[in-house]
Amino acid sequence: MAGVNPYIAASTRRPRTKYSITFLPMNVTVEVDPKRTRYGHNGLELSVLDVAEGAGVEIDHACGGVCACSTCHVIVREGGESCGEADDAELDQLDNAPGLDLQSRLACQCVPDGSKDVVVEVPGWNRNLVREGH
Repeated sequence: MAGVNPYIAASTRRPRTKYSITFLPMNVTVEVDPKRTRYGHNGLELSVLDVAEGAGVEIDHACGGVCACSTCHVIVREGGESCGEADDAELDQLDNAPGLDLQSRLACQCVPDGSKDVVVEVPGWNRNLVREGH
């Protein structure tokens, strides 16, 4: 399942300038170019999940990135102010996520605006190291 959740208004949030996202503990850094439309194929365009997919960083997302579960829960360790506020739909799903932190976000909904570099931690319980072949 992937695509768009018809019950959630489409986001118009996009980065304005180039910035980088560093994924921990993998220590993978990706330069994000706002002129690009997508890096992967799940989550909002240029969301943390979208960029992670394009970089080969595994973040579980059982619902296909449509804000219908909490499996893509990540913790934004740096640059969180560039990500804007979580909307009600995201907050409702985060209520179901284990290990919530004040900087918790759903990777499928978190779209940084490019004003700061971002450091995202993928919690250990969210890294599926054993997965079926595609």
